[in-house]
Amino acid sequence: MKKIIESRKLLGVEKDASLKDLKTIYRTFMKDWHPDKIQDNEEAKKEAEEKSKSFIEAYHLLVSIAPETHEQQLEQYTETMNNSRLVDFQYKSQTLEIGFTDGSRYEFFGIPKNTYNKFINSATPDRFARRHIYHSYVYRKVSKAVEE
Repeated sequence: MKKIIESRKLLGVEKDASLKDLKTIYRTFMKDWHPDKIQDNEEAKKEAEEKSKSFIEAYHLLVSIAPETHEQQLEQYTETMNNSRLVDFQYKSQTLEIGFTDGSRYEFFGIPKNTYNKFINSATPDRFARRHIYHSYVYRKVSKAVEE
C-alpha cells in the first residue's frame, strides 16, 4: 500500500482518479520533464531522467490497479484465480506476489503480516488465498499468462 500511496502523491492524484486523468497528468509531466528536451546541461538531464523513471513507474502502477483496468481483465483474472494453482510466492513490505501454473503473476497489496502467516501455514494455500486474498486486496497483474 505504501507504494500505491507514494505513487498517488507523486502524480498528485486522488484514490478515485480515472485512467483519463492519469493519462493527462502523465502526458503533461512528460512534456515538461522528458530528458530529450534537455541538451546543454548534463546534470539537469540526469535529474530529468530520474524524475521521468519514477513518474513512469508510478503511472504504470496506478494504471494497473485502476478499476477500469480490472474491468477489462476481469475474465482472465477470474479464470486464473479459479483454475490455476499457485506455484510460488514472495512477500515483502505487505506485498504478496503470487505465480500461477498458467504463467501469470499477480501482486496483492496491503496484506497484513498475520494474514500472510495464516496463508503460509495453511494446509491448502490455494484455498486460503481464494477465500481470503484474491478478492479482498488491491491487486495488479505483473506478467501475462503463457499463450497456448
